[in-house]
Amino acid sequence: MSLITNGRLDRRGFLKTTAAGAVAASLPLGGAMAATPKKGGHLRVGKGHGQTTDTLNPGQWENGYMIALTFAKDGHLTEVLADGSIGPEIAESWEASEDAATWRFKIRKGVTYHSGKTVTPEDVAASINFHRAEGTTSAAAPIVAPIQEITIEGDTVIFKLDGGNADFPFILSDYHLPVLPADGEAGIDWKSGDGCGSYKIRDFNAGVSTTFERNENHWRDDVAWFDTIEMLSLTDQNARTTALVSGDVDTIDKLDLKTVGLLARNADLNISSIAGTQHFTFAMDSRAEPYTDNNVRLAMKYAVNREELVEKILFGYGSVGNDMPIGSGQQFYNTELEQKTFDPDKAKFYLKEAGLDSLEVSLSASDAAFAGAVDAATLYQNSAKEAGIDLKVVREPNDGYWSDVWMKKPFTAVYWGGRPVQDQMFATAFTCGADWNDGFWCNEHFDTLLKQARAELDQDKRRQQYWELQEIVSTQGSIVIPMFANYVYGSHKKIGMPENVASNWDMDGERWAERWWFA
Repeated sequence: MSLITNGRLDRRGFLKTTAAGAVAASLPLGGAMAATPKKGGHLRVGKGHGQTTDTLNPGQWENGYMIALTFAKDGHLTEVLADGSIGPEIAESWEASEDAATWRFKIRKGVTYHSGKTVTPEDVAASINFHRAEGTTSAAAPIVAPIQEITIEGDTVIFKLDGGNADFPFILSDYHLPVLPADGEAGIDWKSGDGCGSYKIRDFNAGVSTTFERNENHWRDDVAWFDTIEMLSLTDQNARTTALVSGDVDTIDKLDLKTVGLLARNADLNISSIAGTQHFTFAMDSRAEPYTDNNVRLAMKYAVNREELVEKILFGYGSVGNDMPIGSGQQFYNTELEQKTFDPDKAKFYLKEAGLDSLEVSLSASDAAFAGAVDAATLYQNSAKEAGIDLKVVREPNDGYWSDVWMKKPFTAVYWGGRPVQDQMFATAFTCGADWNDGFWCNEHFDTLLKQARAELDQDKRRQQYWELQEIVSTQGSIVIPMFANYVYGSHKKIGMPENVASNWDMDGERWAERWWFA
């Protein structure tokens, strides 16, 4: 076995793993200075996510509101740290076989749930098996599918995979995979809201609000500085911004980038702009006409003005995308992949290849997808006209967008937070039959190559494989990925933050409940 000391990946040999885009970032627009944290106070947070169909079932979580909720309420086996490395949480250490196909995770002693029950290795096994069960609808099913067997030896949980996976500890940090109490035939008890995280839920009102109180019996004493937290679902951009400016909340995410400059002049506020893996997309259902034809999909990719979207939607807080979900800061990013640009003539060429002189399609969008999504769709509509594409923008309601529009209608605006490693991103959203494959795209060669890359221990060969995977998605996939967006959020200056904040998710990797404090 190759020991991974203190739960961190050994940086020698094949287990050398980078932050995959989760590089710790500074706060360039007046971010809060680091100071010594102290306990106390009631934090009020406004999130641009949340809907009435949200549930405490971890397999169904699909937005930033629920990601923040689980990172406050629950413990996970591993945690992506602010510097992008993987660190221990419920698992205090782990080790891998030489081929990385068998992993042994030692479970931390003395961890208890909010109910007082002790966290056991049996709970860990049940929590992962919940997403592996026959007939599961869990969004985490694709990333745990390589697990062939889970066994327990004393305080150690052993995972046997169908092949080597040097990134496996990163996989177990996924927000869908909290450690919850085992519960017989149900698998796990998710309905009670019991967890082993640093905060306890006092009240959960889906699509409205959640209140928390500090878990005084948490095993760590260097997290959870607030006494209580109120997290509000404020999907309306104006309402969310007004709440911050008026002081009704202490921090909000998903700032309106049109007003960031104005907000930055407010002496009471700090603005954080963090580059990471977040990307905004337009997903085409490859099962539905006309998107069954890759020529049409390519026409749609060349019909979008990426630079204009970055300038007018992101106001420069981001970069152009290339129709694949891997950011330029991530390990194995394909630096030689030809960057697509707005090219109406090339779009027309691909329409002719599809036997079409013109095209009429509808694009569903809502600001629940991402701030400015409807405006982005309108800009897309304007640029597509030059390519002979009549793109009709359908403004959808915010509430229910993720349950009633996304993956229900054939062309939709979407945001993705990205994933810390490429395998996880591809497995979650691009493999055949994956629950969150929102392009309903299936490429058997892609799936085979992904499995090979996952098990490949030679870094040079692995790089070549991931480069090819990116090229396949970019040129054949059914997702238009025109831009990568910085995480831009605002907070009152009374909030203290670490000197370095995470960029694997919004608002310090959505670990703000644990990592921030009142200065």
